[in-house]
Amino acid sequence: MHDAVRRTRLSISQVCLLILTILAVFYTLRIAAEIVLPMVMAVVTNLMLVSPVRLVTHWLRLPKTIVALLLILALFGLVVAVGMAVSVPAAGWLASLPQDIAAAQAKLSILRGPMQLIESTNYRVQNLLSVAAGDHAPQTPLAPLTAGVAPIGSALLLGTRAFVGQLFTFFIMLFFLLAQGDSLLRRFVEIMPTFNDKRRAVQIASRIERNISVYLATITMMNMFVGIANFIQCWLVGIPNPLLWGVVAFALNYIPIIGPFTGIVLYFFVGLLTFPFVMHALAAPTIYLCIHLLEGETITPMLLARRFTLNPVLVMGSLMFWDWMWGITGAFLSVPMLAVLKIVCDHVDSLTPIGHIIGGPGHLHLSPDHRHPMYPPHEHDL
Repeated sequence: MHDAVRRTRLSISQVCLLILTILAVFYTLRIAAEIVLPMVMAVVTNLMLVSPVRLVTHWLRLPKTIVALLLILALFGLVVAVGMAVSVPAAGWLASLPQDIAAAQAKLSILRGPMQLIESTNYRVQNLLSVAAGDHAPQTPLAPLTAGVAPIGSALLLGTRAFVGQLFTFFIMLFFLLAQGDSLLRRFVEIMPTFNDKRRAVQIASRIERNISVYLATITMMNMFVGIANFIQCWLVGIPNPLLWGVVAFALNYIPIIGPFTGIVLYFFVGLLTFPFVMHALAAPTIYLCIHLLEGETITPMLLARRFTLNPVLVMGSLMFWDWMWGITGAFLSVPMLAVLKIVCDHVDSLTPIGHIIGGPGHLHLSPDHRHPMYPPHEHDL
């Protein structure tokens, strides 16, 4: 009896210690975001680029350090070129954002009556609730939408310096991972006790690396397709600065559901400012939606197959959690990190159940004797 109680207390203390450790780790990740975030981005990008670097090194017979350096310089040049191309129009849009919102509201005057009715009803309900609670002071109406818009541009500009520092850390870390990352795996294999363990570790690492590289490269290529397609449609429809909105569509497509929805709203807003009629402004967001449906529901599932699908509930949970942890950058990384976790779990025997849970919805295969009441029998079982 005493042994059972002692074991129960020990297990409870171990669970509590594990919970405290997890909380401490996440707290540290949030506090040290300026250091950890670019390192995580470098690790994820390295998983996508390590296989191409290895192939180029083999084909050209060049040292891996040289290939990694050339790739980093090319990637840095691409980021700088795109940043310089879109920074000026983006700054112009941010500077005129309050006036643009007022102009958009004027074009949506057909909705002004219902919106004023909703605001008036909300104001009256607040007053009734305050009187019922004993507070006789009337509630002030809600501030107009444009009141809180002005600080947006200044807040983004204040974060530019920190962003440049994190970008520099990202490229430095990515270079060393591409140039010397294999040495970490080699050292890990060397500590394995037997030759069979070493061979299995190399095989598992190779499969994980290949699958992660295929997944991340495919997602990036599809996002580039979305960006280029939206650049072309903005140019054809007549929206100014089509390159800016193509880059916005490319970046937002990394964020599931919320990203494309945000893009549709942005395109509609830009259309309101560009065209005189509301129906004309709906052209760009409608084409954006069609492009997203074509990519997200047809092309990407066909290329990745079912083994790379993710559970939508866990995708949204990961999105909200990492957005809370690291802001917009965490939202961009949420799905790639969840996919990396699933691929790793799928290739490690002890973690296979976790990978199965993270995976997307599939058919439940149960014998007739073990069917749950919520799952009706299939036709071939009747």
